[in-house]
Amino acid sequence: MKSQITFRDATLADIDAVVALIESAFRGEVSRAGWTTEADILDGQRTDIAEMSQIISGIRSRVRLAFQREILVGCVRIEQEESAGYIGMVSVSPTMQSAGIGRQVLAEAERVIRDELRLTRARMTVIGQRDTLIAWYERRGYSVSGKRQPFPYGQSRAGLPKRADLYFEVLEKSLERPL
Repeated sequence: MKSQITFRDATLADIDAVVALIESAFRGEVSRAGWTTEADILDGQRTDIAEMSQIISGIRSRVRLAFQREILVGCVRIEQEESAGYIGMVSVSPTMQSAGIGRQVLAEAERVIRDELRLTRARMTVIGQRDTLIAWYERRGYSVSGKRQPFPYGQSRAGLPKRADLYFEVLEKSLERPL
């Protein structure tokens, strides 16, 4: 029986744990324990304390934390844009991936965007070469918008690319409630 996932907004006191979780989900050898690793296409960091401090302290941004039995198992960045809520850094502890936690984290982000921010669209960017991850989001109702954004080569915060053809696909989903 799966235990209940509970959510709350991150505070500045959570930064070290949030950075460690995000790094473990995406980068380095530890990330290979899960399926969301970027270790084959990027080295270096995925985020840092300064970026997380900025997001958590932001007026239009937050990080939602997911706990299972009081243990941090996931998180998601949510940012209020003009016409949509931006979802980023959807992270689940590598050893807990494929247990449905990611779905719950994503659903919570969508709930916040729809019910608290009162926006009717969710938007995210995913590295275009990550076909499996894009397909996962498509199964959750996201569509590839046809818009692409360049990968920020030369910005260490984005990581150290192992290939020269990286870009971001923009995915979108309507969050309007059916009549």
